[in-house]
Amino acid sequence: MKRVFIVCLLGTLVMQAWAQQSPTRYALVFIGNSITYGATLRSPQKEAPPVQMVKILERKGYPIRYANCGHSGSTTADFLPASNRLFPKVMQAADSLYDAGVELLFSIMLGTNDSAAEGPAGAPVAPEQYKRNLQLIIDSLHQRYPRSHFMLHQPIWYSPNTQNRSVYLEEGLKRLQTYTPQLELLIKENPEFVLKGDRKVFAFFKKNPEKYFTPEKNPSGIFYLHPNALGAQKLGAFWADCFEKYFHP
Repeated sequence: MKRVFIVCLLGTLVMQAWAQQSPTRYALVFIGNSITYGATLRSPQKEAPPVQMVKILERKGYPIRYANCGHSGSTTADFLPASNRLFPKVMQAADSLYDAGVELLFSIMLGTNDSAAEGPAGAPVAPEQYKRNLQLIIDSLHQRYPRSHFMLHQPIWYSPNTQNRSVYLEEGLKRLQTYTPQLELLIKENPEFVLKGDRKVFAFFKKNPEKYFTPEKNPSGIFYLHPNALGAQKLGAFWADCFEKYFHP
């Protein structure tokens, strides 16, 4: 009996020491549209950009739990607290992850559907309104999770002939690019908890559409809107690089 007691006691001490020395845990909640969700991928649960980002970081020693709240067709308006549409989903995810000793990060990439000429909720969203919507989302979440941070990623490029159930086209692509300065303003105005995310992926995808996008058809031909499996890996890698600038294993 004594030997059993000693072994159990030592085991307890080892577990306590491991807990004290274990690295900080991270909880990530991804807010986005069909690109974040992983639309057109064979298995979004295994191939979506958030999954790819987490895989990269876990290989580098980051202990991470995450939730992908990307929703196809969504705009910043859909995530507003007052809309009561997608905001509860984000809170539910954050509640399940938020805990003492956990660094909570909201990774946000919205704007593609905001930029559409017609179709998605609130579209077309003017740059100033885009900023106001994001600020309200951030403020509402930060009030509920005061130790949280927010990383704002630039929306990725899409081809100027993009049109499905919604209309984007050249007008939408031009509008999309007016959103990035608004992201910079949000970071400047909220330096304590809003972080600069990716700014490279727009140009990257623009240069490599055939390789990194799923080709989709409309009456005008092939358009590029959603990353394919390889594109999702690249997008996740860009996001992971940004994460590593602020956080360590």
